[in-house]
This record gives sequence, structure tokens and C-alpha cells, in this order.
Amino acid sequence: MRKFATLASTLALTSAINLAYAGEVEVLHWWTSGGEAKSVGVLKEMLEAQGHSWKDFAVAGGGGESAMTVLKTRAISGNPPAAAQIKGHDIQEWADLGFLSNLNDVAKAEKWDDAVPAVVTNVMKFNGDYVAVPVNVHRVNWLWANPAVFEKAGAKIPTTMDEFFVSAEKLKAAGIIPLAHGGQAWQDATVFEAVALDILGSEDYNKAFVMHDDAVLSSDKMVEVFTVFKKMSNYIDSDSPGRDWNIATSMVINGQAGMQIMGDWAKGEFVAAGKIPGKDFVCLPAPGTDGQFTFNIDSFAMFELSNADNVKAQKALAKTILTPEFQEVFNLNKGSIPVRTDMDMSKFDSCALDSMATFKASNQSGDLVPSMAHGLATTGYVQGAIYDVVTNFFNDPDGDPKEAVTKLARVVKAAK
Repeated sequence: MRKFATLASTLALTSAINLAYAGEVEVLHWWTSGGEAKSVGVLKEMLEAQGHSWKDFAVAGGGGESAMTVLKTRAISGNPPAAAQIKGHDIQEWADLGFLSNLNDVAKAEKWDDAVPAVVTNVMKFNGDYVAVPVNVHRVNWLWANPAVFEKAGAKIPTTMDEFFVSAEKLKAAGIIPLAHGGQAWQDATVFEAVALDILGSEDYNKAFVMHDDAVLSSDKMVEVFTVFKKMSNYIDSDSPGRDWNIATSMVINGQAGMQIMGDWAKGEFVAAGKIPGKDFVCLPAPGTDGQFTFNIDSFAMFELSNADNVKAQKALAKTILTPEFQEVFNLNKGSIPVRTDMDMSKFDSCALDSMATFKASNQSGDLVPSMAHGLATTGYVQGAIYDVVTNFFNDPDGDPKEAVTKLARVVKAAK
């Protein structure tokens, strides 16, 4: 009996210790399908293995608009989740309103500043303090191409804009849609910023879309950006309006179209279709942007909590997200690359290896630039204003590049 009593008291004590240690994190995200959901499941398991509990707060919708509406309601009522999937300038806006928690102790202990490039960590900080943790890096300025289609048309997969138009003409003559595209504002902006990166160069790209420099926004170079961008519309099919990005990707996969300019999430579509990189499809920098890297980062902002145990769980979550173990699993599923530059990349494919090599090199050369199209370069207000000008111009048969540039400079000035 004494043995049972001792065992019972030991179990009770262990349980009490676990309860004292255990906290709960409620996590708001919109990763509800495929590899993304699988990755979230791994993060949940890793947190629970540390004695904490995970409360899933998933709001479907790929762009996160629905999730942000729910978050605002919760935060205003004084009941925010522990962590929310927020990115770019929205992180600073939430921090400026006083909602976010300080993660400096975790960042210092885990040496985040050594493992993650400053251009990324700057997005995660407010007034020099960490308030969010980055999950991954997407490269946006990719060209995806079907080599069999190019061979059939006797065309070369382009590495420059001049080559793009030569190849596009050959594809068109062979009855193939040269450029798979979905006529949605964010997709138009994705192609536009790739053209801008080529023509403006990294420095002027930053001046235009990060610093909102009026001289660059109004420049002859920007007129050239709009001129080239407009010319590309001649190589898109008439069914493009409203088409989702993944449907455009499938057009390249099945040989209906030759190429697509899209971020590395497109790779997941090729892989899911059983295609092999370097054989069935190729990934190249968008024409003219070799050595440059337009980044899009997914991240979790951490909200101020009052419960001490939940704060411990929240900090454990922040720490876990940037561990090499989670970084590997998540990014293999997502098609992106780890945000840490000290990772073992042996399990990643050739596209990811190219992406990581360029990520590191561009960080040194000044060619690592934030995506305007995906909310990393500027505020939502400025981004929305640019979207309007870009997509209206692209869809107007009589659109004038000089007029578009005048409008662009005006709306950016008004929105910033």
C-alpha cells in the first residue's frame, strides 16, 4: 500500500509540476490546406512536446483578409490570440498601437541576429525590439517554364527581357500561349515588380517602392517599366481575367503555356503533379533579374498576454519556429526556403538550393529587396494605390505609359 501511496504522490507532484509549467497558445493563421496544414501540425506537435497546449484558430482564405478582420475584432475586445500570422508593415502598425509583446530575450538567447539577415529581422522589429518571428522566405521573382514546350517551338527559355519577347513570338507562332497569367491585381503587380527590378535595378527599386522617392517614381526609367510591362500583355490569352495563379501554373504543367512569372509557391503545383525540377520544368530568375532576390516573408506576431504560463508557452512557440528542425520541415512542405542562412539544405531540391544561394549572395550585394506586390515593401495603403494604377493600365488597350507614371507618383504621394 505504501508503494501505491508513494507512486500516487509522485504522479500528483509530476502532474502539478507539468500544470505549473504548461501554458496555452492560441494561434491565428490561414494555412488550412495541403502542405501548409501539415506544417502547422508539426509546429503544434513540437510545442506540445514541450508541455504546452495549442489552440488552433484557423481562418480559411489564402490572402488572410478574413483572418485580419477576425483579429481586429478580438484585439479591440481585449482578447487577442497569443500569435497571429501577420506580415510586413502590418507588424509595425500593430506594435505601434501597443498590442505586441517583446521577444528580445528569446532572440538574444537563440542568437536570431546571427542566423537571420538584417533585412528580414528589421521587418520583425519595432523601435529595435523583436515583436514577431519570421517563418520562411519566398522568392517572388521566378520564371517557371516547360522545356518541352520551348523545344517544340524552337525557342530559348529567356534570361533577359529582349530574349523574353523573341521567345514569346516563337511560342505564339507555334500556337502556344507564351505567358500563363491570372488577371488579378496581385498577379499583375507580381509581373510588374519583376519588370521594375530588371529595368530600375535594386537601388532604384528600393527608392521607388520602399522610400517612395518621387524622382524615381516619375522617371523615364519608370516610363520604360510601364512600356515593357504593357508589351507583355500581348502574350497572355484572353481568358486570363479572374484566373487563379495555380490554374495559370497548371497551364505551364500541361504544355498549354510556355512560362509563368510567379513566386516559389508555384513549385508546389509542379511537384504535386509529379514533375521533376530541371527535367519537366525549370526555375530561372525572372528575365533580367539574375542575382537579385525579391522576398516575401511569412511571420507570426506575438500579442501581449497577461497569463504568465501562457507567456512562457508563447515564447516557446517563438523559439520553436526558428529552430533548424522546424525550418526544414515547414519549408520542404511549403516550397519556400528557411529564413536561417546557417541551414543544412541537403534535403532541398535544385530550385530551393538556387534560391538559398541567391538569398545569401543578394544579402551581401544589396540586391535583396522586399516585394511590393506581396506587402513587404510598403504599407497596405500604398500597395493598394499601386495595384490600382498597375492593373488599370495593364487592362486598358489605350493605356499610356507616361500617364500611368504620372498617376503612380501622385497616388503614392497621397497614400504614404
